[in-house]
Amino acid sequence: MSFRKVVRQSKFRHVFGQPVKNDQCYEDIRVSRVTWDSTFCAVNPKFLAVIVEASGGGAFLVLPLSKTGRIDKAYPTVCGHTGPVLDIDWCPHNDEVMASGSEDCTVMVWQIPENGLTSPLTEPVVVLEGHTKRVGIIAWHPTARNVLLSAGCDNVVLIWNVGTAEELYRLDSLHPDLIYNVSWNHNGSLFCSACKDKSVRIIDPRRGTLVAEREKAHEGARPMRAIFLADGKVFTTGFSRMSERQLALWDPVSGQPEGANLRLGPHPGPGRQGSPWGGLWFLASLPGT
Repeated sequence: MSFRKVVRQSKFRHVFGQPVKNDQCYEDIRVSRVTWDSTFCAVNPKFLAVIVEASGGGAFLVLPLSKTGRIDKAYPTVCGHTGPVLDIDWCPHNDEVMASGSEDCTVMVWQIPENGLTSPLTEPVVVLEGHTKRVGIIAWHPTARNVLLSAGCDNVVLIWNVGTAEELYRLDSLHPDLIYNVSWNHNGSLFCSACKDKSVRIIDPRRGTLVAEREKAHEGARPMRAIFLADGKVFTTGFSRMSERQLALWDPVSGQPEGANLRLGPHPGPGRQGSPWGGLWFLASLPGT
């Protein structure tokens, strides 16, 4: 028996990573410690935005991608919210427009200067008021300009016309509990959501109807997440009853899984509300997915 048959060959066998040098990193950023399960950052081809600690309200940094290295503590921020900022999202149609959701129950839309901030930005372009509790989820429509989705701890999803500051659709009866996350499909005709009641839902916002629902997508008590992939399937992460990390792929029409759930072992320890993303976010962000 040859050695080649005994040892499993892999083209990734000798792949290794090399740490990035400090001058190519963003250092000394005081990332927000608010108890909300969020990525706390967003990036586009021009800027990196990071939600940071702030006294007397909420704020986030907006840094040109080229501004690496140590960030001065006096660097100007976007600081118009009266409560901590919970989520931010760049507009896919304009690299200088960003939306933010906050504990102050408002959504604000900001126009970032072309070359970045030189002084604190306190005046938003638009303030959207419609939620009765904190707003923890923001998602721009992928194809329609000036259309923004927000979801709050009031279990309500609102679709906004940012240009007129008007509600286009109010979905207030589809989620009986806290909404963990929302994700549009590739053309924005549908969105999927993960809820604290352990259900993954696919919703048509124009009709305000439930297209499909998968109950107990992951049976663990920890939060789960769901996103649409480019091929229309739904990818979820969550936990089993034994706190094992799980990945699953679902048919959006039937609500049935595409094969068995992939288990990754027990959860290693407490994080931000036991976030199911862990180091798995890159799987859902790979080109072609």
